[in-house]
Amino acid sequence: MHTMRQAAGAYATASTHRTQREQEADVFRRATGALKAARDSASLPRVKAIADNRRLWLTIGDLMHDPLNPLPDGLRAAIVSVGLAVRREMDRASPNLEFLISINENFSAGLSEHAGVPAQD
Repeated sequence: MHTMRQAAGAYATASTHRTQREQEADVFRRATGALKAARDSASLPRVKAIADNRRLWLTIGDLMHDPLNPLPDGLRAAIVSVGLAVRREMDRASPNLEFLISINENFSAGLSEHAGVPAQD
């Protein structure tokens, strides 16, 4: 139990030293990792990975519609457009996981590049 508290404390400390963009890139990387793991998995891990990815993109859509969002209108509109394409793909009977993975990897790489963190493959 003591070790768990130490680990949680170390994680909290590490998180405070990372930029928001680095943390956002990590969210995309986690969603992408789950989608990659689900490619050859049974249906339950696949459904969970797609559901988690859906929550990510629904949240992004909400953030892009927030009037207090500081991103330029054109960029926000472009992100909303990509999000709609992702959501349409996830609504298909058999979503193309490679497409979803590719989109997430591109967003993660873009966030990492702008945060000064090299993109990870």
